[in-house]
Amino acid sequence: MRKEDSGAAGGGGRGAHGPKFVPRSKQRAGAAPARARSSKPPLRLQTTTLWEYPSQHYAPGASGGTLDKTTQGEASYTGATPSWVIWQLLMRYTREKDLVVDPMVGSGTTLDVARDIGRRGLGYDLNPTREDVIRADARKLPLEDGKADFVFIDPPYSTHVDYSDDPRCIGKLDAAGEDGGAAYYNAMRAVIGEIDRVLKPRRYMALYVSDSWKKHKGKSAAATPGVFMPIGFELFSIMRERFVPVDVIAVVRHNKKLTRGNWHKAAEEGNFFLRGFNYLFIMKKA
Repeated sequence: MRKEDSGAAGGGGRGAHGPKFVPRSKQRAGAAPARARSSKPPLRLQTTTLWEYPSQHYAPGASGGTLDKTTQGEASYTGATPSWVIWQLLMRYTREKDLVVDPMVGSGTTLDVARDIGRRGLGYDLNPTREDVIRADARKLPLEDGKADFVFIDPPYSTHVDYSDDPRCIGKLDAAGEDGGAAYYNAMRAVIGEIDRVLKPRRYMALYVSDSWKKHKGKSAAATPGVFMPIGFELFSIMRERFVPVDVIAVVRHNKKLTRGNWHKAAEEGNFFLRGFNYLFIMKKA
């Protein structure tokens, strides 16, 4: 029960510290292209509110941890959270052996990153993809009050991805539905309430999300091509009912889909924008 892939799922961009370009004429005969041979750059703390990294996942050993997997979580999982984003958060807001909870853990990226750097990871999902994920609805977590040292969540961004057949899945609720998105936002309010319940006082949580735009079909498209859903602002407002804002980060999205010329042509002709970034809202429990 997690995330969408509209416009581009989360991912890193071309940073200043990416692999060095080597002209083909200077490459050794029979050698793989430089980009394929080069390792991903080391991780370091981002110091501005605009975050980029050259890839979705960091390389084994780049974190200084012990995880030897090529990816954290599952690279093929639709809408997978960038692992380097979770690394940034845990390095800033957690300590060794802290309990990190993800109520919609998807393919387990949060678990892998947490364990890689010596944190304890606990993940829930309506549709578990691996044995260490506990089947549970994020609106009713089987966890005692005040147990988590940090909570990270990357929820569905409306109905763009079909995550499971479970009718409880929040990804089946339209943020621009006939109810004005009330069902979606009420469900997310319940999830945020659970995060507040399981989080220790004076500790932090983060929510990774994107706004969305949905194209209208049929006769209605002539009058209004589509509808914009300010999901980020709406969820930020709901979180402020319980948490103190710490900061707002813009995470650049460079998914392969954004390189498709037909997508950009449609955006020009339809007078709408593709999603170029995700919000990362960081909050503290007072």
